[in-house]
This record gives sequence, C-alpha cells and structure tokens, in this order.
Amino acid sequence: MIDSFALILPEEILTVSSIILLLMCAWMGDKSGRLITWLGVGALLLAAIWVPGISGSGGIAFDGLFIGDRFAAFAKILVYIGAAVAMLMAMNWFGRDKDFRAEYPVLVLFATIGMGMMISAGDLLTLYVGLELLSLSSYVLASFQRTDTRSAEAGLKYFVLGALASGFLLYGISLLYGFTGSTLFSGVAQGLADGVSQGELFGIVFVLAGIAFKISAVPFHMWTPDVYEGAPSPVTAFFASAPKVAAMALMVRVTFEAMGPATDAWRQIIIFSALASTILGGVAAIGQRNIKRLLAYSSINNVGFALIGVAAGTREGAASVLFYMAVYLVMTLGTFLVVLRMRGEDGKPIESIESLSGLSRTRPGLALALAMFMFSLAGIPPLLGFMPKFFVFEAAVAADLTWLAAVGIATSVIGAYYYIKIVKIMYFDEPAAAFAKSDDHIGTGLLLVSALFVSPLGYGLVEPIMSLSRNAAGSLF
Repeated sequence: MIDSFALILPEEILTVSSIILLLMCAWMGDKSGRLITWLGVGALLLAAIWVPGISGSGGIAFDGLFIGDRFAAFAKILVYIGAAVAMLMAMNWFGRDKDFRAEYPVLVLFATIGMGMMISAGDLLTLYVGLELLSLSSYVLASFQRTDTRSAEAGLKYFVLGALASGFLLYGISLLYGFTGSTLFSGVAQGLADGVSQGELFGIVFVLAGIAFKISAVPFHMWTPDVYEGAPSPVTAFFASAPKVAAMALMVRVTFEAMGPATDAWRQIIIFSALASTILGGVAAIGQRNIKRLLAYSSINNVGFALIGVAAGTREGAASVLFYMAVYLVMTLGTFLVVLRMRGEDGKPIESIESLSGLSRTRPGLALALAMFMFSLAGIPPLLGFMPKFFVFEAAVAADLTWLAAVGIATSVIGAYYYIKIVKIMYFDEPAAAFAKSDDHIGTGLLLVSALFVSPLGYGLVEPIMSLSRNAAGSLF
C-alpha cells in the first residue's frame, strides 16, 4: 500500500496544493491571484520532479487501478508544461480588464489532477473519474469570464455536449464490463483475446466515442469551434494544449493495452476518425474569419494526423504520437501567445483574421513568430513541425498502411492553404490598425522560447525527444 501511495505522489502533491490554494483564495480574495498563480506553477514543478518513471522505477498501484510507467511520465510532463504556461499567460490577459479571479490557477490544477489520472488509468473506472475531474473543471473555465455572454454560452455548450459524451463512455464501460467480466485494462484485454463478440464491439465503439470527444476528433468535434471562440483566450489555449495531450495519451493506452487483442476492430474506427478529422479540419478552416475558430479547426486537423500513428498499432506508432503531441503542444501554445497580444489601443481583445493585415510592417517581430508557427503547423520544412508528421506517416507505412499515409499527406495540403493564407495576410496585405504594445515580459519570454523550439534550431532536440518517446512507448508492450 505504501508503494501505491508513492506512485501517486504527483497527484497527491497537486491535490494538497489545490486545496491549500483554494483556501487562500477564500481568505485573501482576488488580489492574491498572481501569488496563487506562481504557487500553482511551483506545485506543478514539484509534481513533475516526483513523477514515477522519471524520479523512480515506476510500477502498478492499487492492484492495477493506477499505472506509473514511462509512458505516463512522458505525457504528464507535457501536461504540466501546458498547464503552467496556461496559468502564466492568463495573469496579464485577465489583469488588463481587472477580471482576473484567483480561482483560475486552482481550476487548472484540479483539471491537471484529472489529466494525470487519465494518463495513468489502468482501469475503466479510474479513466472515468479522471476524465470527469478534468471535464468539471473545464466547464467552469470555459464560462470563467462572467461578464462575457460568449463565455457563458461556451461553458453551457461544453457542459451539455460533455454530459452526452460521458453518457457514451459510461455505456461503453458497462458493455465491456458485462461481456469481459472486468474493468481492468488487463482483464478487458484477456476477455477480448478469445474473439470480439457483438456486445464487446459495441462497448469498444462507445468507449472510443467518449474519448474522441475529449480530443475533438470527427464526428465528435462539434463543440470545439464554439467553445474555442467563446472561452477566454488563455482558457482556449489551455483547452488546445494540455487536455489534448492527456486525452490522446489515454486513447493510446486504452487502444493498445485494453483493446490490444481487438486491433482489427478498433483500427477501422480510428482510421475513419483520422481521415475525417484531417479533411474536415482542413476544409472547414478555410472560410473562417475568427482566428480562434480557425485554430479550433486546426486542432481537429492535427488530431487527425496524430490518430494515424494510433492506427498503426505499433510501438513506433505510439512513439510517433507522443512526439507529435510534444511538438504540437509548443506550436499551439506559441500561436496562442501571439493571439493574446492581439489587442487594440483601447486594450480590447481582437480576434478577426483581417486585423493581422500588414502585421509585418507594424509589429515585425510578432509577425515573424506567428509565421513560424503557421509554417510549422503546416508541416513545412525546415521548421520542426515537419518532423512529427514525418514520423507518423513513417509508422503508418511500416504497419502496411501506406494508403493511409498517402491520404494523410494529400490532406495536409488543405491545411497548408489556410496557414499560408495567414502569412500572406501579414506580409502582403495593406496594414490594419496596429496592435497595442504589450508589457507582458513573461509572455514575451515564453513566445521567444516557443519560436526557437520550432525553428531549425529545434532539430537538435528531435533525436533526444524521439528517443524518450520510444522508451515511453515501449512500456505499453
């Protein structure tokens, strides 16, 4: 039992920290927001140090309910990075309108605890508890800006559709338990090993549908554009980064560990979702005029490419997904750090793509950074965003899914169109009104680090990160 509690030490650290910080919010009020944010970042750093698989050998806790392996460690570090950046970028953004509430970093911490449970889940019930903890915090975060009707609308839409997805997931869990006799991933895999029955197949479909909602994969993407547009920009940045990594890691663990013997059954579902996500995410983004809605469809598009690695069903496929999410995390956060600087001289946020016109002449540094992120998201070399797609397609080819890789390469051209269109607007259109200067030095530093990461200088990190990804993926097999 002591060993089990040692394996969940990161979650214990974050839980205790969240409760203490929540009490500080009640006693000290919103004026303590910046202090609580920095303490929250410190809690994430402390949790990262004690993640099993990095600081220790890892193992299985509570008779298989919780898994602390290298795969979980890799994904948790990415989640902690995303959560910390989401906290830091919110301080200056909310503070301008004097509406920064001290509960924001606490909600992010609660969501992070849920994501950690999802990533380390070894049982379908642990999976559900973690996912619901993330979801409940996310619903509040989406409607965090109470004075904005769009934010309230985003929170309501997310809640209603999220409840529907939770129903799908629970129904799938009940079917798998009923037909395999276990909720443990190992028990489900053992039950599927003797052939997939009709009931088990329905269970697989419903469980994957519930997880697909969290990664906003087609056809469960309908909430994404509205919630991304309506939620406050720092919250949108958080939704597009850390929860995506956690949900994708959960998808990999469930399909590879719990449903491994039924690969032929779930692979068809993943392939359909991957192709539909890359196509719809590319086509639907073309006509968007709001930068946050465009980035919503961009996230759907990128999820489709990551799912191609899942469809491979191999160790290399799992490694390519981890590498993809690592680079995607930095590209997405960097892009939103630019979006957060889109403010008029009156200090009000601006979200229209037309406002980027001629940005290269009014704010050349900001234009260069956004251009680098756009080219990287499009997968255009020599920027680092090319490598994740390369590894994903390579894994698909190695798994005899060459046709899937070919279709993925073809659909990536669609996405490249609207990414390059933004670069064209910034560098070739007549200048629009200049954005206000930003005094967010922390955000500027994070933006610089993100831009350097996706630049050709980032290629020096490809081999170390990919090596860590392969070691992490090896713990699934």
